[in-house]
Amino acid sequence: MCSLSLFHYSEYLVTAINNPRSLSLDSFLLNHSFEYNLAALSSWVEFTLEKLLFPELKQITWLSTVGLLMVIFGDCLRKAAMLTAGSNFNHIVQNEKSDTHTLVTSGVYGWFRHPSYVGWFYWSIGTQVLLCNPICVVGYALASWRFFRERIEEEEITLIHFFGEEYLEYKRKVPSGLPFIKGVKVEL
Repeated sequence: MCSLSLFHYSEYLVTAINNPRSLSLDSFLLNHSFEYNLAALSSWVEFTLEKLLFPELKQITWLSTVGLLMVIFGDCLRKAAMLTAGSNFNHIVQNEKSDTHTLVTSGVYGWFRHPSYVGWFYWSIGTQVLLCNPICVVGYALASWRFFRERIEEEEITLIHFFGEEYLEYKRKVPSGLPFIKGVKVEL
């Protein structure tokens, strides 16, 4: 619960600092989607049932420690991406380029094209590793991977439209950061 609370509160806080014009209650990301809420509920149900039926499964300290490290790494990477992007970061893929919109390629964006998604991906899986929830580890990994594959493709179409060759050159040099996700394919 601490990890979940910190993640959502810090989403709001960093948005308030970086991009106050886009700040709303939605910035907490609590109403992200029905699927997100279903995933959270599933993890709580799995944890409770396994704690009652197989309590020894929930006492694998080294595995919980790995999960905690994933949670910390993922959340720090996501917040670093939000802070680095500044007012360019928005929770909603933008359809129109604003006058102040620039292509951010420095900091954590020099490591990954989509560091906020990489952070969220590992944070979400890490929460389930932390809880020793084997079913949700697999479910979260598959669902998160699919969501971010589709989101990255959608976002990259927009970024190519906004920045053209500058983004394509960046895309050639810097990986997406997520396993087996290359981004939108560009045919020349």
